[in-house]
Amino acid sequence: MNHLSGTEHLANRYHAMRHGQSKANEAGVIVSSIETDRSGDWGLSEAGRGQALAAAQRCGLPADTVICSSDFSRARETAEIVRAQLGAAEVTDSAALRERCFGELEGTSAANYAKVWQADNAGADDGRAHHPVGGIESAAAVLDRTTALIADLERRHSGRDVLLVSHGDTLQILQAGFLWIDPARHRTVPHLETAEIRELRLGERPAPVQAPLF
Repeated sequence: MNHLSGTEHLANRYHAMRHGQSKANEAGVIVSSIETDRSGDWGLSEAGRGQALAAAQRCGLPADTVICSSDFSRARETAEIVRAQLGAAEVTDSAALRERCFGELEGTSAANYAKVWQADNAGADDGRAHHPVGGIESAAAVLDRTTALIADLERRHSGRDVLLVSHGDTLQILQAGFLWIDPARHRTVPHLETAEIRELRLGERPAPVQAPLF
């Protein structure tokens, strides 16, 4: 479900930030379970910390920015670097921004992401709680949790800049939601580089399908 579906205008300005390069990125492995993350050292690499600091220095966000982050170490460390640079208030952890769960692909080569994206694009994602390939979380499920967070932030704040620090697939799917694109087609949206910050804007709604006249 896209919880933005009835939204015409947003009360806040939203910015997506992908975490800086992580040790999982360096190793080329999939770390998508919070249990895996907490049981090892999967935070930012040295390069990733530098990327996060550089992004924070040039982002132009104000000190009163609301920062929400995935509680995975790579995202949380990124968010803390930005918070310190901006002089912002405490970061809020949100499970809604966690990495997409890649199920049986956990711990395998990052090359396997391409198999998931191919299945997504082929329409294999049917909106169930898990993707039909290897117990992977569906794009629809990610869209549901991320846009529910936006709806909650809209109720709690107004006129604020909100920075959402999260992960590649999670933010791809959230961007698709802002643009009214089928979440299974999330790879059609330009992807975020590590530590990239991008403003999220609601897209133009597609024209309604006209019923044929007989």
